[in-house]
Amino acid sequence: MSIKVNYLLASAGQRLYFHAMKNNSSLHIIGAGMAGSEAAWQAANLGVQVVLHEMRPVKKTDAHQTDYCAELVCSNSFRSDDAEYNAVGLLHEEMRRANSLIMTMGDKHKVPAGSALAVDRDAFAEDVTKTLQQHPNITIERDEVAGLPPVEWQQVLIATGPLTSPALSAAIRELSGEDSLAFFDAIAPIVYKESIDFSKAWFQSRYDKSGPHGGDGKDYINCPLEKAEYYAFIDALIKGEKTEFKEWEKDTPYFEGCLPIEVMAERGAETLRWGPMKSIGLINPNATEFPRPWAVVQLRQDNKLGTLYNMVGFQTKLKYAQQTEIFRMIPGLENAEFARLGGIHRNTFINSPKLLDGSLRMKAQPRLRFAGQITGCEGYVESAAVGLMAGRFAAAEILGGQPNVPPVTTAMGALLNHITTGAEAETFQPMNVNFGLFPPVEAPPKIGSRERKKLYTARALADFDGWIKDWKIAA
Repeated sequence: MSIKVNYLLASAGQRLYFHAMKNNSSLHIIGAGMAGSEAAWQAANLGVQVVLHEMRPVKKTDAHQTDYCAELVCSNSFRSDDAEYNAVGLLHEEMRRANSLIMTMGDKHKVPAGSALAVDRDAFAEDVTKTLQQHPNITIERDEVAGLPPVEWQQVLIATGPLTSPALSAAIRELSGEDSLAFFDAIAPIVYKESIDFSKAWFQSRYDKSGPHGGDGKDYINCPLEKAEYYAFIDALIKGEKTEFKEWEKDTPYFEGCLPIEVMAERGAETLRWGPMKSIGLINPNATEFPRPWAVVQLRQDNKLGTLYNMVGFQTKLKYAQQTEIFRMIPGLENAEFARLGGIHRNTFINSPKLLDGSLRMKAQPRLRFAGQITGCEGYVESAAVGLMAGRFAAAEILGGQPNVPPVTTAMGALLNHITTGAEAETFQPMNVNFGLFPPVEAPPKIGSRERKKLYTARALADFDGWIKDWKIAA
């Protein structure tokens, strides 16, 4: 055997050795959405080598439009940014204190949205992707993990979100012995601002409320409907032609927090008028007789340039032609041009309280962790927060330690507790973070609701600071 052949064999052996070492000491994350991107960032900053697997663009999904990490496929809003009186805003603040990539980029690419945090979706996702690509401890591999991960991957985080590939979904169901619950998640249309008629529409936030970082109280575009216009619109929504479901999808329930607009209309003519189309806190400056409309459609800025606006609460399963026709019935949108029409995609999640332990490991195979929407948390920020925790838990084990679970008095801890042990497995449904998940706070007997919320957030941030100080972040 020649020296050259011996050298080649030795080199191959070394490559296999280093490949094996990489698989044993690396964290493999499947899915580069909000949760997977945040988990990769957190683990890499703790010194762990991360392999982030994303099947796009090799294999597309029904909802994504790009191959960016952390692409926002529905709304561009992270919801309330009020850390003193709102549970979502509190979660924002906890994530910022944990060096969250998602929150850093959200703050960097924010657009006006009243008291909410909304982002320029393309600039946000592009920057997240670029930042992950440039991290020395992160490798992004564009491939589909079809089925259960290879056995040599000792630490795996599954963060495939609501659009988990059929092959991986089937493998998870087989391993767990549980059928994944499923529902449809609908996407709202986006309108070009220049096509809106401002002789009928106007800028105003509800009650003229500005965001916590300032503003003029005019972050939303409002399109008013009078009584006859409203009921004609409701009738059109109900009669409009909808997307046909496949036979195996017909019994899939919707998530109550993201119902299609026409499904809400079918529940009663007044449902929308006291839901996403309520006119409370809004006065129409263009009206000569009735300044408060019967109902209002609000649009929220969707990009930093202010050229695109998202129809708030208007997720839909109407067919495209029907959307264009029906939504142009709304005063101010008669000539609307749509940058994106609404759509619908299937969303799956596991029965986390039954299948996962307190640090998000699968009881049937502890090398597997789960994070993000697939665990049954709902919302962009909640998904990223669970990814943040899962990335840290996995990194701790790889580095020879134990997962350090945040106190249940914090927003992260309350959310984690709910999806692992706090919810009833028999009736488990996706959940946004809310003060109902927190342990009761000690308070005077006659304290008001607003003051009580302040006690929750003050306790949470104090306890969170105590938890996060134990972590050493390299970046």
